[in-house]
Amino acid sequence: MPSAWLSTHLRAARPRVLAALNRVFGDIDLAEDAFQEASLRALKAWSPDQMPGDPVSWLIVAGRNSGIDALRKRKRETLTAPDDLAPLSKGPHPEDDLTQSLDHAVYRDDILRLLFTCCHPVLRRDQQIALSLKIVAGLTVEEIARAFLVQPKTMEQRITRAKKRLQAANLTYEEPDRTARSERLSAVANAIYLIFNEGYCASQGEHLIREPLCEEAIRLARLIVRLFPEEPELRGLLALCLIQHSRRKARLSESGSAITLEDQDRSLWDRTLIAEGNVLLEAALRKARPGPFQIEAAIAATHTQAATYAQTDWAEIDRLYRALQHIRPSPVVALNRAVVQAKLKGPQEALVSLEKLSSSLERYPNFHVVRATFLEDLGRYEEAQAAFRTALDFAGTDVDRAHILEKMSGLARK
Repeated sequence: MPSAWLSTHLRAARPRVLAALNRVFGDIDLAEDAFQEASLRALKAWSPDQMPGDPVSWLIVAGRNSGIDALRKRKRETLTAPDDLAPLSKGPHPEDDLTQSLDHAVYRDDILRLLFTCCHPVLRRDQQIALSLKIVAGLTVEEIARAFLVQPKTMEQRITRAKKRLQAANLTYEEPDRTARSERLSAVANAIYLIFNEGYCASQGEHLIREPLCEEAIRLARLIVRLFPEEPELRGLLALCLIQHSRRKARLSESGSAITLEDQDRSLWDRTLIAEGNVLLEAALRKARPGPFQIEAAIAATHTQAATYAQTDWAEIDRLYRALQHIRPSPVVALNRAVVQAKLKGPQEALVSLEKLSSSLERYPNFHVVRATFLEDLGRYEEAQAAFRTALDFAGTDVDRAHILEKMSGLARK
């Protein structure tokens, strides 16, 4: 197992390296294998005191050479590689000056190109987004399964079938033209948001927030806004990501424990990101073509307009969630609206609405946390403890588990 510092570097570099390797080889599986081999070489060659000047370029070179070796073995070629697959470096480690000669502009937008490939029309919508999360964001099957609220085995089969369909279609891996990009835009936007959401609230691991994923999603969102400046939903997507990301410094205590929206120090919110998000949102709404991302951004913006949690305009947020349920209904949207309903009408009525979601959100830990909170507010402490225990069973991160245990401890004292 690589050490924590190396895992951090590899995870941060993975999207750009994998995207560049996929452009070189036109084979997602080969690109993934080549990245793994490059990571193994990094494990042997890197140390905290001796890092390459450009880890991304280093890994691209190592992965490219590894992929060429794999193709040689596959084709039983013992002489030279084809001209277009000539190695970028020689010797045991790709750390010579050639890594500095890679043109960063060549692979700068490879991630977006790969996203459009993963969102090809030959795939179903769920396959497009799942494959994007696996290949581009580097999420595990378990993490993606949590995002889709399905079993990991189901998700693994879905991703495998998606890869096979892409291979069977014998696609070229060039960036699609403007018409093809437009056709795939909705799936790409959803994939970018799910990448951001996994960074904003990780489904597994030690950390609740994975900032590199958030920042990469924001970078991609900025890029597609530039490509399609007339699409209001893309502005809504970028606005949503920026406003949500503005709260990152207030969401964790110095000890690393989670801080809920109610208890956050709002002076720590990044007002520059909030201002930019609001400008984008206003520009999108002027197009008079509201969509889910614009509505979610409006919900996030409404929270930022309140000086304190107590001053939150819950009626406006409820109106926005009602619109979101109409445009894009989902169990998670219904859960979030139930939280708002509890603020307006009390926990008893909100609890009744939760019961309709119990089967669809059975494996979603936040459902059980919300339900436990409503039960606690109603004085039904034993049932609340049971709900918290169920939430603990499904919690994916150490921070989530610690937060639930803290809630249980406080409840036990009542």
